[in-house]
Amino acid sequence: MVIETAERLIKQALKECGLSDVTDVIVNYTDPRFGDVSTNVALAGSSHTQLAPRELAVKLVEYIISSNSDTVKSAEIAGPGFINITFTDEYLWSSVREQIEKLPTPYKGQKVVSEYSDPNAFKALHAGHLYTTIVGNTVSNLVEAAGGEVHRVNFGGDVGLHVAKAMWGIISEASAGLDEQIAFAHIEKLDKELALAKKAEFLAAHYVVGSKAYEAGDSTDVIVEYNKRIYALHKDGDKDSAFARIYWLCRSWSYEYFDYFYKELKVKPFEKYYPESQTAPLGLKVVNENTGSVYEKNKDAVIFKGEDYGLHTRVFVNSEGLPTYEAKDVGLSLMKWQDYSFDTSIIITSVEIKDYMRVVLKSIEQFEPKLAKRTKHLTHGNVKLQGGQKMSSRTGNVLLAKDVLGAAKKAAAAASGEQGSDYSLDAVKYSFLNQRIGSDIIYSPELSVAVTGNSGPYLQYAHARASSVISKVQVPSELEVTAFEDEERLLVRKISEYSTVFNNAVTELAPHVLCGYLHELVQVFNRFYDTNRVLKDPRAEIRGTIIQSFKNTLEHGLNILGIQAPERM
Repeated sequence: MVIETAERLIKQALKECGLSDVTDVIVNYTDPRFGDVSTNVALAGSSHTQLAPRELAVKLVEYIISSNSDTVKSAEIAGPGFINITFTDEYLWSSVREQIEKLPTPYKGQKVVSEYSDPNAFKALHAGHLYTTIVGNTVSNLVEAAGGEVHRVNFGGDVGLHVAKAMWGIISEASAGLDEQIAFAHIEKLDKELALAKKAEFLAAHYVVGSKAYEAGDSTDVIVEYNKRIYALHKDGDKDSAFARIYWLCRSWSYEYFDYFYKELKVKPFEKYYPESQTAPLGLKVVNENTGSVYEKNKDAVIFKGEDYGLHTRVFVNSEGLPTYEAKDVGLSLMKWQDYSFDTSIIITSVEIKDYMRVVLKSIEQFEPKLAKRTKHLTHGNVKLQGGQKMSSRTGNVLLAKDVLGAAKKAAAAASGEQGSDYSLDAVKYSFLNQRIGSDIIYSPELSVAVTGNSGPYLQYAHARASSVISKVQVPSELEVTAFEDEERLLVRKISEYSTVFNNAVTELAPHVLCGYLHELVQVFNRFYDTNRVLKDPRAEIRGTIIQSFKNTLEHGLNILGIQAPERM
């Protein structure tokens, strides 16, 4: 709010000086010793007039001070024409009191579909799924807080070669002769005996078995045939054959475990799950209908010639007549469009499919340009094993989601006793969210749970500390503040930055921007708290009110991050 006010005052001053055509007004927070905000507008605007930058700065300062005495305490010129503006304490306090209720709402009235997590049935939930679920939930929270009507959706493969590999692994273990009746009896027995987590582990392990058999070549033909049968059982509605009963029961294990996983993460639930078995038929139909105009035949396959658009060519229908991942994504995009008629579609995936998605969206653009234009694809780096080794669910070399959470819980318990596990999930969330989307993540359990440094528990501890102070101070519902002491003002000024930071985080869809600010805010609060007495002090009411505002701001930010704001720790 402070930045926005400064921009408005400067634009008014430019207009008064006959420089309304100067629109590039840049305002930044500055060192508190010099003011609240600083701008180089006089240097930028001097090219529009015969005045030197400093001469223009003098005119702008005169207008800013004379016309805004209730808002601006001082405006001073530095160097060749920089302007430093200091706001009155009254204005600064009013902006703090009102900002959470008046946060920017750039998504107001917009329908936004947010797709993230995207685990595949029959495969392991690895640390990458953990990361994208946490980040996707927070990006969705940002859009919601900015006024958007958010629809959280999920997408994953329940058909395709990976399922065929898992099915082969399951059936071959239960019956070396690949007797499907015997295999189903075995799976039915396991369904009664195994806990849900063990069922998920069973599926992931047998996917690895099938992958190795496929690559070895001994069972490749059988697995390819299984792939066709899986598509066929969806098309034919087969629920009764032994093969189909194995498939449907094992698929249900995956979906039940996904639901359990999201509840454990304490993220907002998904509104809809789009399995590939639903998107594939529509994708295949649309690709075939547009073959000859958008897509083209290449031998027995159907391709999109991406080279014509500076991209690369990809296959959308393979030589067996089956839809590839590309066609399934076409179907997914169209289904989301049909279901929601969205203003914006946000998709969050690994950076590995960045070029892939560019090809898919470019192909869609040829027959549904509005859909493609409204889609934003955010990509993140890889979560890697210690030492930087990349994960692979195909080989079984996987850092599982539960392994990350377990390591955090163990580190938290070691650091502060068994009660430390209460905040271990929040520690993981902050550790992931604090890193810019796009970079690789190498997770450190010990650093994530530390109550010092840039960590989630550090922020939570500050919230608990503020809550404790407020519980012991009589904080009035309304307090007119006319003058701050220097360190009080520093904390108030930092709190006042929240509105601008929130707007930047929303605009960039960047949770790390919010994390960085909250860490700085807590640092300022801790310095204030360590050097300023609150209880039994003549300024107890004023300081208690400031701390209440700090607590409200920190809590709002933590809620967006999906992190608890504890009253005590």
